[in-house]
This record gives sequence, C-alpha cells and structure tokens, in this order.
Amino acid sequence: MLRTEIPRKAIYRLSVYSRCLRRLENNGIHTVSSEVLAKAAGVKSTQLRKDLTYFGQFGTRGLGYDVRQLSEMISELLGTKSLQPVVIVGIGNLGRALLSYRGFEREGFEIVGAFDSRPGQYLPGDMSMEVQAMDKLPKVIDKHVVKMAILCVPPNSAQEVANKLIKLGVVALLNFAPIVLSVPDEITVNNVNLAMELENLSYFINE
Repeated sequence: MLRTEIPRKAIYRLSVYSRCLRRLENNGIHTVSSEVLAKAAGVKSTQLRKDLTYFGQFGTRGLGYDVRQLSEMISELLGTKSLQPVVIVGIGNLGRALLSYRGFEREGFEIVGAFDSRPGQYLPGDMSMEVQAMDKLPKVIDKHVVKMAILCVPPNSAQEVANKLIKLGVVALLNFAPIVLSVPDEITVNNVNLAMELENLSYFINE
C-alpha cells in the first residue's frame, strides 16, 4: 500500500505504540499481546491490529508481538531508527524551550541548527548551539540533508519562512505559528496551536 493511502491518525498512533513498546522493554517485558499493547496505548486491539497491517504482518497468533522486534520495525517505518536532522527557525521563548529539551535524540531527532532574524542572541550556558542568521540556512540544510523543520516564528513571517524552507528542500514542517500555511500537496505540515487545544479541552470540562 502506498504511504499516501495510510491515514495520518494511523501514523500518529504508531508513535504512541513505539513509546509504549519502549516502556515495556525498559521494564524487561519481551513479548506482549495486542490486547495489552492496545490498552497501554489507549486504543482498541482491533484498531492496533488494523494500524499494523498497513505496513505488513506482525506478531504470531497465540504468542503476541516480540517487543524489541516490533519497536525496531516501527522506528524504521517512522524513519527514526537513525537520527533525523531537524532545524528550528524562530528562537523566541518557545524556540528556546525546544532547544533546551533533551528528549529529541532519545526519540530519534537531532537539532542541527537554530535560526532567527536576530542571530547571535544569548542562550543559557548549557546550550552549546549558536543562533545563526537566516542566510546560513542553505548551508546547514545542504550539509545535513535536512528534510524537517520546526517553525516558531510570528504569524506575519511564517509563510515567507515556510516558502524558503520548502525551496531549500524541506518537505515536512511542524508549525507553531497560529496561521494556516499554503504549501504544495507534497509538503506535510503539522500545526500545533496551543490555544485551539485548550479550547478543545474547555468544551469537555463544560459539558
């Protein structure tokens, strides 16, 4: 099956399964049933099995899944078996917070560049990365073959920055700017709007 035919929610759930499998492995569990893994991931076992069949046949009837093997297969499917290079554009408060996060490498991502219209700005002492000028983007993207970027820029500059990144070969954007980006069909954009997420939660607590 073509990757474009796989529902985006199924890809998201693969990430959830991956984290559950890592926790099981850390706890010394080597085999897990679809029912137990599904419960840990907060989905039905039928949904778990359906998601995995998009990518092939996993597990043995009556024995379940080999935890390490399934974890490695999912990492390979998600492209995180080796470190995936990522750049962050926009080093305000949010960009700094993301730069200080130490979990990216554990999840298979390496921040290889931080860029802002105000280069050389001060970062806390435990951050060894330098904030570079926007005109340094092409060199870093080319050197590390970067295909993914995180946008933490103001909404009035998000589209311009996205256009530049796409022109340089970036094909996936994690967009924190509160704006809908206009991109070609082959470009994947995941939007993170914290206000919208809070509104969604607000609906449920006021039911």
